[in-house]
Amino acid sequence: MDLGSRRHQARERALELFYEAEMKSRSALEIVRDLPVAPDDYTITLVEAAEAHRARAEALISKFSHDWPLERLAVIDRLVMVLAIGELLSENPPPTAVVLNEAVELATTYSTEGSGSFVNGVLSSCARHLAQ
Repeated sequence: MDLGSRRHQARERALELFYEAEMKSRSALEIVRDLPVAPDDYTITLVEAAEAHRARAEALISKFSHDWPLERLAVIDRLVMVLAIGELLSENPPPTAVVLNEAVELATTYSTEGSGSFVNGVLSSCARHLAQ
């Protein structure tokens, strides 16, 4: 399996862990610690980066999701964006276009019909802001 496929699977697993944490009102790091078998290293990297940068990510999402307060966003959309921003803010992140494309794919696959374009718009604005 190539690096792109492994990282895609890691992003899917990180999203699953974040969703479980959200449903249980726990941190994703707690969920990871409780697993009988640890996920792969990149999944852990994604979870740690998203947790470390969650407040900043949610502030950016709030700023750029015009007229959509965080609590009104689809849960999966919000979690996908937090994970993507965490990945962008991690050490040695992949190219921004890769992170955004992966986030759009996750939102399209696991959320609502319009989620891909919504996530793309918000994350594109967030990425431009972070690049300044």
